[in-house]
Amino acid sequence: MNWIVRCNQVPNYDNCTSKNTKLDMEKRDFLKTSALGALGLSFLPLWGRTPNNQNIININNTLPELPYAYNALEPFIDEQTMRLHHEIHHQGYVNGLNKALEQLTELKDKQDYEMIKHWERELSFHGSGHILHCLFWENMNPTKTMPKTQLKTLIDEQYGSFENFKTHFISSAAKVEGSGWGILAFEPFGEKLLILQAEKHQNQTLWNTLPLLVVDVWEHAYYLKYQNKRKAYLDAFFNIINWDVVSKRLKNALD
Repeated sequence: MNWIVRCNQVPNYDNCTSKNTKLDMEKRDFLKTSALGALGLSFLPLWGRTPNNQNIININNTLPELPYAYNALEPFIDEQTMRLHHEIHHQGYVNGLNKALEQLTELKDKQDYEMIKHWERELSFHGSGHILHCLFWENMNPTKTMPKTQLKTLIDEQYGSFENFKTHFISSAAKVEGSGWGILAFEPFGEKLLILQAEKHQNQTLWNTLPLLVVDVWEHAYYLKYQNKRKAYLDAFFNIINWDVVSKRLKNALD
């Protein structure tokens, strides 16, 4: 089985196509019941492409290049942290995802599902880690920007002001229990913004929400520079948010 998943930005998994432009029913069923079901993520509609149309998830995932130099986000995030975070931690999630997909394919081929619980958990953890890091690298930028029209309107409507939103987002991300993520997501049913927490990469998510902005609050993302001062790291993070990318994600969700 050698296929690349590409999905639209809308929550319709039947729109997925393979590298050869179609999935036979067996592969489609496997995609839905194993890959999608095991990940169990609120942001699965974003599978397959970043805002720059790069494939995220495939059967042989590779570590994506950063869209800027390792030292480009200084002084807010230091070069050493960026290198370790990208080359070691993100690479580990890529390796774990590939292993899980390989093992799930082997289980399917052998029709032996004794270890399916283990490998689906591995898929959920490492696949979520890979996706979130792909989003994380792109929603940062050396040049400070501000939210665009649609996003700014929703932030003002729901939070009263950008400063109110910033306080809410930082407070939520700072209080993630243990390791995890702060997430600004779009909920398409109510067409609302939601500020969410994720523990580890995959726990405490909400179905059908699309992540617009994510921040990594695992200690490896900030400890060399900020030690245990997570809030100071989050305050600094707001200086390097690529709001152009965040705004584009919202536009894609609304289109």
